[in-house]
Amino acid sequence: MSIQRNYLTSWFSLFTSTGTLVCCALPALFVSLGAGAALAGLVATVPSLVVLSEYKEWVFGFCAVMLALSGYMQWRNRFAPCPIDPVLAAACTKTRRMSLWIYGVSVAIFVTGAFFAFVLPELTK
Repeated sequence: MSIQRNYLTSWFSLFTSTGTLVCCALPALFVSLGAGAALAGLVATVPSLVVLSEYKEWVFGFCAVMLALSGYMQWRNRFAPCPIDPVLAAACTKTRRMSLWIYGVSVAIFVTGAFFAFVLPELTK
């Protein structure tokens, strides 16, 4: 059960870190590539993106908490025993590897979003 919970927290951390990417990194990328009109069309179609950008500190804070929780679950279950049945043991190790991969992608997305949201604006002042 704990492996399954670990897998779910990894997916949830990926979901929240993708929110940081949509909130801050993609708009900065569109503007830097000269696609401001595409960004304006996207914001007109999905106006809730503006709300995400207005509360980016809360979005990043919640995402950081979810990533920390998922990282703790990864660390705690790294040596948890898998079932003796070969089929279940293979599924257990596959789930563990996939969960770790999803967590790594989540952290990479979070760092990218944080760079565009907080570091890059300070560098361009």
